[in-house]
Amino acid sequence: MKFVVRRLTETDARAYRDIRLQALEEYPEAFQATYESALDLPLEAYAVRLQMYALFGGFSGEELSGFLGFTPLRNPKISHKGVLWGMYVQPDLRGSGMAEAMVEAALDHARGHVEQVLISVIADNARARRFYEKMGFEPYGCEPRALKIGGKYYDEEFRVKIL
Repeated sequence: MKFVVRRLTETDARAYRDIRLQALEEYPEAFQATYESALDLPLEAYAVRLQMYALFGGFSGEELSGFLGFTPLRNPKISHKGVLWGMYVQPDLRGSGMAEAMVEAALDHARGHVEQVLISVIADNARARRFYEKMGFEPYGCEPRALKIGGKYYDEEFRVKIL
């Protein structure tokens, strides 16, 4: 399967909004945001987010089929670190290499800004944990009951990759 990974721009706001809503609705435990709160945001808010953050998209043909964000931390004592966040790939493209390509694009970008990259993953998501391990992210801690969705708690595992 052929795909292209590139940094998203404001012109991608509608496509990003659509796929993000899909991700939040289908996998609420994978994100801190909720579908309802994201649905209420105007399209302009998504365009602003694409200006403020480094978001990378995986395209299958013309369709945005995956996304991943990167944010460097700003405070001086932690400015050597950045965070990958919001990873999503549509189910039919999982295993295609798109996720790896998006992470590599984000890490290439991060290398110019930080020395290490952090990511968190729901602890019982074995597939995601295996993926980030394969990408070189080492676990360093776990927060019990990090998220609560509909009365169910989810532990969050934290991982780091030194660049």
